[in-house]
Amino acid sequence: MSPILPRLALVPGEPAGIGPELCVRLVQNPAPGYRLLAFADPATLLRAARALGLPLRLLPADARAELPGDLPLQPVALPGLPPAFGKPDPANAAATVASLRMAATACLEGLCDGLVTGPTHKASINQGGIAYTGTTELLAELADCEVAMMLARPDLRVVLATTHLPLREVAAAITAESLTRILRITAQALHRDFAVQTPRIAVLGLNPHAGEAGHLGREEIDIIIPVLDSLRAEGHRLLGPLPADTAFLPQKLPDFDAVVAMYHDQGLPVLKSAGLEQAVNITLGLPFPRVAVDHGAALDIAGRGLADVSSLVAAARQCAILAAHRHS
Repeated sequence: MSPILPRLALVPGEPAGIGPELCVRLVQNPAPGYRLLAFADPATLLRAARALGLPLRLLPADARAELPGDLPLQPVALPGLPPAFGKPDPANAAATVASLRMAATACLEGLCDGLVTGPTHKASINQGGIAYTGTTELLAELADCEVAMMLARPDLRVVLATTHLPLREVAAAITAESLTRILRITAQALHRDFAVQTPRIAVLGLNPHAGEAGHLGREEIDIIIPVLDSLRAEGHRLLGPLPADTAFLPQKLPDFDAVVAMYHDQGLPVLKSAGLEQAVNITLGLPFPRVAVDHGAALDIAGRGLADVSSLVAAARQCAILAAHRHS
């Protein structure tokens, strides 16, 4: 594919949520830096366009968008009519997952340069009889690789050492092997995808005050510090373990290219506190760039024209940048 104008696979996600209408909004102001190919149910997209009162012209998959509202489409039909706005139908689970699989396969086969995904609804997919923990895990299985989750906004990137775990299980999940893997994936992604020549990674401690020399927990002494020392010996630039309550001070952010947080709510509230408009979810370690919106299906406002397209715009823009870096 062209390194100048990457082709991005676009998947709306949950058909009853705001994903389809965000896709309609996205194509109203075509970006000069990429082309789109949607993998979705055409009736669902057209219904979203009607609800918004916006133009939408679905084109064959190999066509080129020329006008606002043009969207090349690889159809992935739902088994029936689109569900009512805000009311997911488990009968659509297979088609929702199929759209993700088809789009990812297109990336793996080189037909697309990156993947942009809207929000899914995990409960509905599982109720439809498909074991689904998240799109990140689905893509890692499909690509047969190890991945890490990064949440990013223009001034901050946060990678999670553990993701969606009950708090009581976090400490046991942080092992020397798992932390080493996350740090290696992060360093490689910063170099390959973000064009950072020598990445600087801040690593948070697990415990308050980063354990305070063992008085508030030994995970830093027994696991985190030995891992950091080992990777530093290989040439990695790692800061930490740092106390989480001061690591995100604005004056410190320029000192590193990413932060590795030990658990979900240690790093993400800080990132999201500035608003979700420019925040995106990036899967590190895949053979292709994947960027998602940093919000859910928002069933309560689906079809009402209230959904903010900013995160999807940022996701598409970021995915195009990552694809360009890979091609260079």
